[in-house]
Amino acid sequence: MAKLSQQELERHLWGAADILRGTVDAGDYKQYIFGLLFYKRLCDVWDEEYEKLLAETGDRNEAADPDEHRFHIPPEHRWDAMRQQSTQIGQRLNNALAAIEDANLRLRGVFNSVDFANQDRFSDALLEKLLAHFEKHRLRNADAPADMLGDAYLYLIKMFAEGAGKKGGEFYTPRSIVRLMVEIIDPRPGMSVYDPTCGSAGMLLEAVQYLKDRGEDARSLSLYGQEKNFATWGIAEINLFLHDVDDAFIAKGDTILSPKRYDPKAREFVEGVGAYDRVLANPPFSEKVWGYEVWQNGDPFGRDDYGCPPKGYGDLAFVQHMLASLKDDGMLAVVVPHGVLFRGGAEGRIREAMLAADVIEAVVGLAPNLFYGAGIPAALLICRKKKPAERRGKVLVVNGDATYQSGKAQNFLTDEHVKALADAVHGFADIDKLARVVPVAEIAANAFNLNISRYAQTGADAEAVDVAGEVAKLQDLIARRNDAEAVMFSHLQRLGYVD
Repeated sequence: MAKLSQQELERHLWGAADILRGTVDAGDYKQYIFGLLFYKRLCDVWDEEYEKLLAETGDRNEAADPDEHRFHIPPEHRWDAMRQQSTQIGQRLNNALAAIEDANLRLRGVFNSVDFANQDRFSDALLEKLLAHFEKHRLRNADAPADMLGDAYLYLIKMFAEGAGKKGGEFYTPRSIVRLMVEIIDPRPGMSVYDPTCGSAGMLLEAVQYLKDRGEDARSLSLYGQEKNFATWGIAEINLFLHDVDDAFIAKGDTILSPKRYDPKAREFVEGVGAYDRVLANPPFSEKVWGYEVWQNGDPFGRDDYGCPPKGYGDLAFVQHMLASLKDDGMLAVVVPHGVLFRGGAEGRIREAMLAADVIEAVVGLAPNLFYGAGIPAALLICRKKKPAERRGKVLVVNGDATYQSGKAQNFLTDEHVKALADAVHGFADIDKLARVVPVAEIAANAFNLNISRYAQTGADAEAVDVAGEVAKLQDLIARRNDAEAVMFSHLQRLGYVD
């Protein structure tokens, strides 16, 4: 059978979504398509492994031995066996997925959000059509290597995010922004990388790809994450598996209220805050319900070194969690809304404390309309617990509001844009109309306001503003308006309209 091209594979998988249109809500496509894709992939790869083992040993029992396979699929729940049935297809699919979870500890819970047994939504005829579509192509490693299938999976995630708008953007960060963040933090072989709001695990996988692109040992990375949405957690696990990444550990649960760290001795997650070489995340913007009621009395895990964020804005709770999760020589990159850079009150006090502690190394402003469902511009905070000596007492401010390519639905960063912004951070030097190294003392003099355009501008040099002169102009206009009102009032009095 001919090997699929990337485009053929993507068209094939998107065609499955076309079958569900009009029957299933667009926001729900992903869990069903991803579930079936993963099931078909597992079955096809198991068959591939079995045939190879049988050719080597000539022993059917040995070739089917679960210990000889990366994962186990009970015989009665393999794709071919399930396809022998033409009734109650949805329930049979549910049974197969549950049996695969039970047989593979690594896959426990990945299908929890998938339910094909609702016959009002999934008739046998519809499922027959959907399964027949998936049978058009094999999905063995020989047909679609892990990287190719993984990229197709990311393509689907992107397409579903575009269709779902803001809701989709909650679990998908545009790949160019992820690549920028990874290039900035520069993970090295053997390091641990952590994403506390990992969504579909795109940032962790980009760290893997970063090392692959450099010809370095990507398998030496240790990957960790946490995700509170169980359906999205399943998507992350499938994503990692399809990319052939085994050394990754993703916890379920709320990172702020119940942080998890992986205990290698117990081989399970326990409550607590870990310590990692590199941390990166795109937390939910300005989360309203984030755990203020707990943090206002002191975070039980001791992450509130710089203060308690306000009730309606949880951004700096995530940032402080990430700082607490860093090794002493670690580095983090986090996406934040611009308000985090200049809002006053509790956030202003936290920002002041972070600047006083000298943990903020750089602020990178991003262009507007880069994220799905969010036209407002965002920024990246780059932090270290211990900055290099030559960077202490300074913050690099990068203004990327003009660094982007316009698109039909949204803007995007090209490879050249990513490189320009990453190089600016690494270079830590003034760049005309892009970046400026700002002393913390200057930021303190501005009431610890980190508003990017205050320090780095992208257009023509701003003209110096004569404040006194502008005030004088305003006062003159007010006086002329008052004179005009007085004349009008006298005319109205003369005409008898007012007393």
